[in-house]
Amino acid sequence: MNANEEVNVLGIDISKAKFDVALLKGKNKIKTKVFSNHPEGFAELQVWLNSQGVTNLQACMEATSIYGNALARFLFAAGYKVSIVNPSRPKAFGRSELSRTKTDRADAKVIARFCAALCPEPWTPPALEIEQLQALVHRLDSLMAMKQQEQNRLETVDSILVEAITAHIDFLKEQIATTKKLIGDHFDKHPQLKSQRDLLVSIPGIAEATATVILAEIRDVSTFDSADQLAAFAGLTPQEFSSGSSVRGKPRLSKIGNARLRQALFMPAIVARRYNPFIQALCARLLAKGKSKMSIVGAAMHKLLRQVFGVLKSQKPFDPNFLLTLSK
Repeated sequence: MNANEEVNVLGIDISKAKFDVALLKGKNKIKTKVFSNHPEGFAELQVWLNSQGVTNLQACMEATSIYGNALARFLFAAGYKVSIVNPSRPKAFGRSELSRTKTDRADAKVIARFCAALCPEPWTPPALEIEQLQALVHRLDSLMAMKQQEQNRLETVDSILVEAITAHIDFLKEQIATTKKLIGDHFDKHPQLKSQRDLLVSIPGIAEATATVILAEIRDVSTFDSADQLAAFAGLTPQEFSSGSSVRGKPRLSKIGNARLRQALFMPAIVARRYNPFIQALCARLLAKGKSKMSIVGAAMHKLLRQVFGVLKSQKPFDPNFLLTLSK
């Protein structure tokens, strides 16, 4: 690829069945097209890009569910630069342009212009076993949510539906058990992944279930240069709210990040307040300063994630007698 060759930008707005693309060539020339979100559609996209004379390309899409995984891998394998970004970034960029149109085609154009303007970091596909683990974890989450919904319905439903809903709950319980077994088997098949889980479990407050979610959502800790980057990825960095000399809001967690990861850390942080010496000391200091209960839990989640970063980066189990310098 010629370093002096013009880089074309492809904005992608993806959904379950299709994806809209906006090809930005030069500063203002945009061409749009729609493809099916299947291998046949990927091949058609490649033919279309070839017909446009595109070789040097940066494709950009939002990190939304798993709908874009296969397309991202296809583009990466084709030798293109791929970026997968937090959806809030193109959304904020569109607002800065005073964009008022909300369609898939318009969103693809916004993503293309965002990519051209800000050149987001390139994405590298995670190892296949990590992607499969994430799929299993997300499936388990969905099954648990469905079971809870059905149990809630059982409390108020007409008696004629009780038997059917009870049978569905029993079925969901079987599926949950099967999925948990698949997750366990998956770790057994991948010793490196299992060793990472064991490292996380060495941290007081983190059990196997939480470690599994953490590994699925972080994917590859080597993509983070610091614990601060990982905390920002999870939305666990403080966000200040102030303006001029009179507006002074209380700092709070930004929550602009991976919600699944934050949710997975909530209960472990509460447990860690009792059993994790570093977090126990941190919470005691914050409590003495009069901080609120939820702000203390948020700080504990943040500290816990820094310890996650430390043990995964160092490849050493948690040691209560040693302050992990990597998590600073």
